[in-house]
Amino acid sequence: MSYLQVTWTDPVTRARGYLVIDRLVRGVSSGGLRMRAGCTLDEVRGLAEGMTAKEALNYDPRARYVPLGGAKGGIDFDPYDPRAKDVLTAYLFAMSPYIERFWTMGEDLGLRQSTIDEAIGKIGLQSSIQAVYPLLDDEEKARRRLADAFAVTVDGVSLDELVGGYGVAEAALAGIEHLGLASPTAVIQGFGSMGGATARYLARAGVRIVGLVDVHGVVANPVGLDVETLLLSRDAQGGIDRARLRPGDVEFDRDRWLDIDADVLVPAATSYAINAGNAPTVKAKLIVEAANMPVTEEAEGIIDALIIPDVVANSATNSWWWWTLFGDIEADADSAFAKISTNMRRLVGQIIDAPSPRQAAAQIAAAAVREIERRF
Repeated sequence: MSYLQVTWTDPVTRARGYLVIDRLVRGVSSGGLRMRAGCTLDEVRGLAEGMTAKEALNYDPRARYVPLGGAKGGIDFDPYDPRAKDVLTAYLFAMSPYIERFWTMGEDLGLRQSTIDEAIGKIGLQSSIQAVYPLLDDEEKARRRLADAFAVTVDGVSLDELVGGYGVAEAALAGIEHLGLASPTAVIQGFGSMGGATARYLARAGVRIVGLVDVHGVVANPVGLDVETLLLSRDAQGGIDRARLRPGDVEFDRDRWLDIDADVLVPAATSYAINAGNAPTVKAKLIVEAANMPVTEEAEGIIDALIIPDVVANSATNSWWWWTLFGDIEADADSAFAKISTNMRRLVGQIIDAPSPRQAAAQIAAAAVREIERRF
């Protein structure tokens, strides 16, 4: 049972927005805000529950950072619509009492952190994570450390846009090693912050990226795509610049992304992308959930593949914010990547041999929640 559910209607566009706080820990919850046409309250509720688990999985009793409760926000609106920024600003204004005291959030599907920060400034709030400030030992020093981390770029991409996908890539590489896949290939659905960084770091590890999917369709090449060029030329919503494709790259409809032969699938865009209808076409041996809830329960019962669940694979974005803010890591790329790699390999190692890695992750998270409740 969720702690709080809020439904909002934009008076101008009639767009619907939702906030679900699944749990509070020390009075605070954590979870991103997404914007997509078709977003529902049920979807946001499921995501908020997942955030509780995702936070708890990264519990370390020796660390300064203590996992927060889970929450999620969602707006049923097209992020490409020219009115999207106005809708976002109106939603955040309506939710401002919760943002001030209970809900810390950042970017999710359809939104960039810079866009959220701009809207937060317009409505007079300090930050999208200001609810956590009372838990900090030295707020000024912590905020400066996080700001310094956000100023870091790695080969043309800001660190905050890389940490989540780097974690997904590390989870995928652990799965590849576990399965003994030689010369592995991968298809990544979604090329925003999560999918783009996943593609970069898989490619740098020697995985051939044979397909990328954005809102406009699929680009593919069996000998491998030029990930770095496409990454550095994508638009703000993760759209691929088709003018930068090379001879041999092909395009087709986005609903055909499962037609591409690949060892690894990384759904990094919408929820429910792999469902009972398309699950029989999945050929991959490994699925790594970069998106939230991309594989339905029915589909998981059909697919014959190792699935590394979202609560593990995509948890690095959230944790990186808190590790940095609370001072468990320094404000630089080396500290971030080292911590993410160590933590992701540990988590994947704990679940990968289980009959159901998803259930194993849920059990670990539940135990951590009980321990956190005992302490606080």
